[in-house]
Amino acid sequence: MQSIASKIDHTLLKPDATPAQIESLCKEALSFGTASVCVNPIYVPLCHRLLANSSVKVCTVVGFPLGASTSKSKAFEAAEAVSLGASEIDMVISVASAKAGDKNALVDDIKAVEEASSGAIVKVILEACLLTDAEKVLVCEAALEAGAHFVKTSTGFSTGGATVADVALFRSVVGDKMQIKAAGGIRTYDNALAMLSAGADRLGASATALILAEESRRAGRI
Repeated sequence: MQSIASKIDHTLLKPDATPAQIESLCKEALSFGTASVCVNPIYVPLCHRLLANSSVKVCTVVGFPLGASTSKSKAFEAAEAVSLGASEIDMVISVASAKAGDKNALVDDIKAVEEASSGAIVKVILEACLLTDAEKVLVCEAALEAGAHFVKTSTGFSTGGATVADVALFRSVVGDKMQIKAAGGIRTYDNALAMLSAGADRLGASATALILAEESRRAGRI
């Protein structure tokens, strides 16, 4: 059975993360064979250098963690990140627009980032813990319309993280037209499997080592 490592964005977004910690993150990602590392924008150049000629992508965040910056500033962030070596952009939506039911504003916000990302993968972070189910559906529809590649559950910095129910709801809206990233609070192998079973294609996790150690233990590899 293939390891779930290839579905994980190995993540370190703490504001006090040091360069040495980011270097360790990249070394772990290479060892584990994760899909990407997900880091704050200041560390994109370092990760790009450390992960050159590997299959591990560099993912960064835009409008993070509140999503309350302007679409123009998010677009600038995205374009700069791609120019520095990011190939995946995780953007936070305007939660205020979602709460107001303003689909056009959501589409414009997402599209601004998508167009500025020059073909990079764009993941749209809903911050689902702050939204009703109807608002989550609205954002998923807006992300589809704007041409994004993923919808993502959470930043991991608000009042809640990924839930199986949210992943299943997202899948019911986007079908096979978009991918889904579950992130926020995924710390066990069982929880990771539950997210994947509900329809997630990618997982954001800082507890990657713990998750994969349990996977190996159950497979009898350790």
